[in-house]
Amino acid sequence: MATIFLSHAGQMRRDYYGEEALGRLRRLGEVRLNETGQALTPDRLIDLAAGCEVIVSDRMTEGPAVVFERLPDLAAFVRCAVDIRNVDVGAASANGVLVTRASPGFIDSVAELAIGMMVDLARGISDATLAYRVGAQPAPRMGRQLRGSTLGIIGYGHIGTRLAQLGQALGMRLMVSDPYVRVVEHEIRQADLGTLLVEADFVVVLAVATEETEKLIGAEELGWMKPTACLINVSRGNLIDEAALAAALREGRIAGCAMDVGRAPDQMPSPELARLPNVVATPHVGGLVPEAIAHQALETTRQVEEILKGRAPPGAVNPEHAARLGRLA
Repeated sequence: MATIFLSHAGQMRRDYYGEEALGRLRRLGEVRLNETGQALTPDRLIDLAAGCEVIVSDRMTEGPAVVFERLPDLAAFVRCAVDIRNVDVGAASANGVLVTRASPGFIDSVAELAIGMMVDLARGISDATLAYRVGAQPAPRMGRQLRGSTLGIIGYGHIGTRLAQLGQALGMRLMVSDPYVRVVEHEIRQADLGTLLVEADFVVVLAVATEETEKLIGAEELGWMKPTACLINVSRGNLIDEAALAAALREGRIAGCAMDVGRAPDQMPSPELARLPNVVATPHVGGLVPEAIAHQALETTRQVEEILKGRAPPGAVNPEHAARLGRLA
C-alpha cells in the first residue's frame, strides 16, 4: 500500500481540505498527517514525508530542489492549489518526480467577492459598520451606483470572464486589458492598460503573477487613474507596487482600494495597507467557500488515484519527466 503525506495542518486541513477528501485519500493508501499545527519548512517536510510515495501539498508548503533530492521514494508532488510558483518543477523533473496542480474551483467565489468589494467601496459599508460598532453615528455620504459605472478588468481569464458577466448583469460598462486574449464579446471593449486605467471607475486586477507582471501597477499607472476611481486586487500581491499604492491612497490620488491579497505571508494583505482608512481588506478568502475547497481537494484525490496506477493525471505539469511513476504501476 502506498504512503501519502498530507501537508495541511490543523485549521488549514479543516478549511482547505476537509473530511470528505481526507476520507477518499485514506481509501487510496496510508495517509500521514501534518500534526505540527503549522506550515512546514523544507527540512521538516523531508523528515515527515520520508518513505512516502506522494505528497499532497497545501499552497504554503514549498517544494524546493532539496525536497526532491532527499526523498528518493517520492514519485509525485500534488499541489492542492493552482499556484505552484514555490515548487521547483525543474528540480522535480531532474529527479523524476511528477508535479501536479488543481484546476481553479474558485472562479465564481472570487468574482462574487470582487463585486462585493466594489459595492463596499462605492457605498461605504465597512466604514459605517465600524462606526456603529464603536457607538458612533456615521455621517451619511453620497455613494456611487454600479450601474452605468465603468468596470475595467485586467486579465481576462476564467475569473475575469465571470466578473464581466456579473458586471454586465449589473448594467456596468465593461473594459478589458489582456495582451494574450482576444475579446470577442461585442459589448466588451478591449483596450490597452493605460486606456483602461484612465477611463475605469473600478479597476479589478486579475492578471496572472509572473515576472512580466511584477509590479504591473506602479506609481505611473496609479497616476493615470481618476481620483474618484477604486482599485481592487483579488489576484496576487506581486502585481502591485505597494509603496506607490500607499502613497496614492494617503494623498487621495485614488478614492480607495480593496484587496484580498498582498505581500504578507500566504499572500495576505499587507497590514500597512490594510489599516488605511480608504482600504477594504479581507484575509485571502476569495476561494474560501465549501464549493471551491471541495473542488480542489477532491481533484487531488482523483489525481492521486491515477498516480498510484502509474499514470499522469490531468493537472500534471511535467509528465514527460516523471520517471518514478513507473514504480507505482
